[in-house]
Order: sequence, then structure tokens, then C-alpha cells
Amino acid sequence: MGKYRGSSKLLLQPKNTEEVSQILKYCNSRCLAVVPQGGNTGLVGGSVPVFDEVIINVGLMRNILSFDKVIVSGVLVCEAGCILENLISFLDDEGFIMPLDLGAKGSCQIGGNVSTNAGGLRLLRYGSLHGSVLGLEAVLANGTVLDMLGTLRKDNTGYDLKHLFIGSEGSLGIVTKVSILTPPKLSSVNIAFLACEDYTSCQKLLLEAKKKLGGILSAFEFLDSDAMSLVSSTTFLGTENHGQEVIKDKHGQDFTSIDLRALPLEFWYSYASGSIFMENLEAFLLHSVESGLVANGVLAQDINQASSFWHIREGLPEALMKAGAVYKYDLSLPLEKMYDLVEEMRVQIGPAAKVVAYGHLGDGNLHLNISAPAYDDNILAKIEPFVYEWTSKNRGSISAEHGLGLMKAAKIHYSKSPETVRLMIDFDYCVFELLPDTSCLDDNHSIICLCLSA
Repeated sequence: MGKYRGSSKLLLQPKNTEEVSQILKYCNSRCLAVVPQGGNTGLVGGSVPVFDEVIINVGLMRNILSFDKVIVSGVLVCEAGCILENLISFLDDEGFIMPLDLGAKGSCQIGGNVSTNAGGLRLLRYGSLHGSVLGLEAVLANGTVLDMLGTLRKDNTGYDLKHLFIGSEGSLGIVTKVSILTPPKLSSVNIAFLACEDYTSCQKLLLEAKKKLGGILSAFEFLDSDAMSLVSSTTFLGTENHGQEVIKDKHGQDFTSIDLRALPLEFWYSYASGSIFMENLEAFLLHSVESGLVANGVLAQDINQASSFWHIREGLPEALMKAGAVYKYDLSLPLEKMYDLVEEMRVQIGPAAKVVAYGHLGDGNLHLNISAPAYDDNILAKIEPFVYEWTSKNRGSISAEHGLGLMKAAKIHYSKSPETVRLMIDFDYCVFELLPDTSCLDDNHSIICLCLSA
């Protein structure tokens, strides 16, 4: 977004864990600050060297070390610099799927994904990385290598320290290797793209889908009418115009020809199908239309149409960037409150900017975007601290899956109590007490200040 500008005189690209260890040991002995980098796809400034740090980029550590699909089903062990999309392709060829999928999969790296506990499109079915990551290897600031690269589903021997590194944003050390449990690839996958007339209908539809399709439901996304209008009109869709041509129902009706002002939210979900699953799905869709929960919709007829549906959802960040300046907020909120924030933000902002909302309805994750022709301090003053105060008041989280980074480090108190933050800082210092010399540390080297971007 161009919000943070970094400056560094040195970028290092280690090729293995030993080189990471040597670099950190040297920098620590001379009190040289470092910033780890992955694919630089983060949205909170976590990988930007704003304090002239030494950059440690793990992009050359991109080897798949092993994949066990026979004895221990689907355990992948790889280095931190592996690009997520490459891992997805590798597993697809092996008959397995990655439990993590992101719009930025073509650039983001698995080490950064783990370090930020990235959520993504498949969390509803497969859960967070705290459940999928079986083990990891990490290097502490003094160069000590922690080998926690287990591949066991169960291990109750003391503290499960890997969980401290998942989502720690590089504040405790640099993740260098990861072992992940990957599920077998489903025999068939399809996508429905549906339209509801209001947010209440979307909530009810999600509940019905969980009841009647829970065993086959993989993702339940949504985008509101402003998001749909933006992604349909933005030039990045190209001459193929994926946002309109492919979205037609079985009678050939153009899905986007509907008055979008009557459709505040739209969403889709993917499912694994067999003959029984297909019958259940068709019955569910028919009932949803007849009961008024769904105003219109389409079921993908082939893989190309299914890919086009995902192209719409995954293309929203790019569409927003092309539209001008954008203020992005990644929030977790109680499901019944989620769209209230969108509507109140529109009142708060007024005509100065457009509020565009989309996200992961299945897990209560809202991506709130305020789109304007140019960055403006007056607009920002209307957004913050309003968005954080509203989220805190409604018992939400100011960071659902993007982390804190530089953007939200000082705002952690909106989601965590003072006692919790103090314990985080105390634990951070406990880790650094392992170092032979702690004279480099001050209050700026707490858990909320050192971050790693995906």
C-alpha cells in the first residue's frame, strides 16, 4: 500500500539454517538489529526495515525436504522460503491438498505464513495452522537452533513450544523449516456463487449450510455489492471479463445484471461432491431459493467457471489497489455484528470515500476496505481510532489473520488486556535472557515490535 518506506544498507539471503544461525549470532554479538523477510505480501508493515535493520530474506531456502504419503498420511516437510503456490501444486500432483490457501499464494512463503498464522480461504474446513503444523525449526536471536521439527500427531512431553512461534511474527526467532499435515485431495470439488438480499439472510444461509452440508463445506466467503461492482468493472479482469460473462445461471441469465443495490452481500462456497452429495446440495440450494434466503445464484458447470468464481474473490485486493488509495483493516468480529461495522463506517466516512467489504464469513473474518482517490489525513482521522474502538467494544480482534506488524503494534490493547500484554513482553524477555549479552535490549524489542511478513 506504500504506507511504510524502508531503508537498509544490507540484505542477506541465507541458503540454509546454519547460515541463518551464523548471521543472527554475528548480529546479536554486535547489537545489530535485523528484520526477517518472506514474500513481502503482508499488509501491516512487518517486514519493512524502518529502523535501518539488516534484512534477512529466506527466499533461497525453498527446498521440499520430504513428503510421506504412505506411512504417515500427508506429512510435508519443507524450508521456510517455499512459495505457497508451489507447495499447492506439488501436493496436487501427489493427490493431496494444502490446508492453507491465500489470494497471495503466488508470492507468499510458508515460513511467513506460519509466523503470521495466516488464515485464508480454507480455514472453515481445515482450521488454523495451529492445527495443521506438526512441527517447526526456528533460530533464536543468538543463533541457537531449536529443532521442533516433529511429524507426530500426538506428543504430550511438556510445553508444545511450536505454538509460540506460530503467529509470533518473527519476534521470538526466525522459522526455517516446517512440517505440515496435509489432507488427501477430494475426489470432486465445485463452487456455488449465490446472492442474498441482506446480511441476515447470509447468516441464516451459513447456519443452514453448516447443518445440511457440514461434511462437504470447505469455504464460505462473502463480498458486498460495492465489492462486486468494483471487481466487475476494474480493468484487471481484462477482455475476458470474468466478472460478468461466466456468472450466468442455468437459464443463461447474466448474474451481474441484477440491481446490485438490492444485493448487499454475495458469497460462495466449495464442496466435495459425489452422487449423494450432489443430491444434498441441489436440495439445499432449491430450498434456499424457495425460502427466500437466496435471491439468485449459479453452480459452476466446469473447472474453468469454478476458477473464474475464485478469480473474482481473489482479485479484490488488486482491484482495490487499481481504484486508488485504500485503507485496509483485517478484523474478527462476532458474526451477528460483522456487517454493522460496515454500515456504521459508511455513515462515519460519508461521501469522502467508499467502504468496500468482503471476507471469510465462515469464520467471522471481515476485510474492511476504505477506498479513496488519494491518501488523506482527514479520511484516516475518521477511520482511526473509530474502527479499533468499535471492534474492541464488540469483543472483536483488530487482527484476524494479518498480524500486528508496525501498523497495529501499539494498538494491541484494543484486543488484549494490559495483563496479557505484560505477560507477552515478559515472555519475550525470558527468551532473550538466553542470550549471552542482553545489553542491546530495551522496551522497543518487545513481542509487539518485531514482526515477520508472509
